[in-house]
Amino acid sequence: MAKNKKKKGGSAGKVILLFVELLVLAGIVVAALFVLDIFGGTDENGNAKGPQKIIIKEDEIALNMNENVKKNETMKGYTNIALFGVDSRTGALAQKTRTDTIMIASINNETKEVRLVSVYRDTYLNQMGSSDSYGKCNASYAYGGAEQAINMLNSNLDMDITDFVTIGFEGLRDVIDALGGINIEVDEEEIKHINNYQISMVETMGGSYTPVTETGYQHLDGLQATAYCRIRYTAGNDFKRTERQREVLQATLEVAKTVSASQLEKICNNVFSEVCTSLDLAEILEILGDLTQYSIVDEGGFPTEGMIATATIGTKGSCVIPVDLENNVVWLHEFLFNEKDYVPSDNVKQYSSQIYADTASFIN
Repeated sequence: MAKNKKKKGGSAGKVILLFVELLVLAGIVVAALFVLDIFGGTDENGNAKGPQKIIIKEDEIALNMNENVKKNETMKGYTNIALFGVDSRTGALAQKTRTDTIMIASINNETKEVRLVSVYRDTYLNQMGSSDSYGKCNASYAYGGAEQAINMLNSNLDMDITDFVTIGFEGLRDVIDALGGINIEVDEEEIKHINNYQISMVETMGGSYTPVTETGYQHLDGLQATAYCRIRYTAGNDFKRTERQREVLQATLEVAKTVSASQLEKICNNVFSEVCTSLDLAEILEILGDLTQYSIVDEGGFPTEGMIATATIGTKGSCVIPVDLENNVVWLHEFLFNEKDYVPSDNVKQYSSQIYADTASFIN
């Protein structure tokens, strides 16, 4: 399928500008740098500049996309991008790694308002593999890379995503360091976990770390902020963890709005090896918009409060259950697109019934 030109081009470019600056967890390509001609060509060592370009089969993505979604006039006013953060410290970004972070960034093309939704990584959904199996949604990326993960999001949630950006831990650390750090409020319970995660990451990635010792608003460096994003062993467990990820993303955006061209270049140089994306140079070069136009106006998690449960589903392990996937999708479309009384596709209704059949007996 040809790319949707309305959603690509200038609007899509500006979206990537936003998210590259954010470049948190689910990373994004430092798009502002492209207008400085930093992307493309080779560096002084003869190495190609830019993130890893991943070709995805958009015709196959289109086949899995619901026809009513393709025709949805409301959704045509938005650009939706999948943001993936992977537990990779070695540049293995394209496949065979589970996504620690799955976000959907939905941008209103007219108002530039951004809404973020974290899809909990353990959510029990149709994984959209060849066997039509159900399980934790973060396995889709491991089995079939971004293409299968996008199909999973589109099919289960009635979305129209065709582009993605993925970043690994080292990229997240480097981009925040290049920005000079971010300010985050830290509580007593979080301090020990931040430091424990820092120790673990230093053992793997090398380098050193600075312990966080005080509560309240703290200026966190890249390693500290990455560790903060990974915390899941406090009240709220993984639900609170995704909230922290969105908090870091928003804090990063605020800093990114103030940085100089030289700082952006440093970000670019540091992070490209830990970023892969479906976007190509021609699309990104259209980015000339002002980053300050964009504002994150709301954020949330999927499944939503009141329609969510957790349970151990046999060999699938501990999962997050969308209690009535159909109604969760209704909520999602109202949250992202202000669609009142959205009617989910037949596929979503089918998946919803199967999820209920698979999980109802395990939910207390």
